[in-house]
Amino acid sequence: MTTHENTVGRRQVLAGAGIGLGATAIAACSGYGGGRGDAESTGKTDAATATSAPGETPASAGVLATTSQVPVGSGVIVDDVVLTQPTAGVFKGLSTVCTHAGCAVSSVADGKIICPCHGSTFGLDGAVLKGPATKPLAAVPVSVHGQDIVKG
Repeated sequence: MTTHENTVGRRQVLAGAGIGLGATAIAACSGYGGGRGDAESTGKTDAATATSAPGETPASAGVLATTSQVPVGSGVIVDDVVLTQPTAGVFKGLSTVCTHAGCAVSSVADGKIICPCHGSTFGLDGAVLKGPATKPLAAVPVSVHGQDIVKG
């Protein structure tokens, strides 16, 4: 009785691994689901602005922060939103997605929003201060209800 052995050679294993790694690299570079493709194309020029106004926070709206948590001349990062207060009583919402390569900005310091991936910096209004990014951060609509800052 003869048996047929199904063996896989080293070349076949290496070829299969190479194809798998190549497919992974292509998927990673395509920006699918990572925001890179959308980051370059959004390019909104004005940050969404909210000014302090009396009122109640809608029950269905999620509070991002209170006005006292966002320093004048600086900002904070909450989830996927950078909240800034360039001047007293004026609040802006910006996307955390850097328009250069889709990385998340990491901090707000010295009046600048900083992306750690390639060194881009943005002003408190989202404008590019230093590249390689060439487009401003996308605006995120925010509004102030009493002391609460909410999306929308």
